Amino acid sequence: MSRALPKYNKRRVGFIGGAAALALSGAVIAGSALAGESSGDGGDADARTPAGPGTISCPDVAPELPAIPASAQAEVDRNLADLDKQIVEANKRLVDTVGQGGPDFVQNAVLGPLEDKRVAAVNRIATAIGRTAERPSGLDSLAACTLTK
Repeated sequence: MSRALPKYNKRRVGFIGGAAALALSGAVIAGSALAGESSGDGGDADARTPAGPGTISCPDVAPELPAIPASAQAEVDRNLADLDKQIVEANKRLVDTVGQGGPDFVQNAVLGPLEDKRVAAVNRIATAIGRTAERPSGLDSLAACTLTK
């Protein structure tokens, strides 16, 4: 084989990489330039105020729990705090993604994953209680959240 072949490959890879980087940066610039554009009648944009994204409302788990054994109290408290943190993060995600996706975007990207996380946290709570007392049942129904406008 010739020694020029590896050098040629390096140049080709560099050229293709540079072209890809140029195309990607152009797409990012065009996307950010068009992000503020509105498709409409060309009226005053300040006269229109978009509706807020709403907030996520979830059932409170703590009042539905049975007596918590002392040995499980710390783990239950940690998971209850985790449930609150999940709601705060989901509300932030809701605000950050306003206007993205289609009609089911909020359900698929925010509420669905939040429900999955809440089911896991509620199951951890039930398991912690169930180690020393009777495992509570029916807590999974508290995992679903709704969007309130």
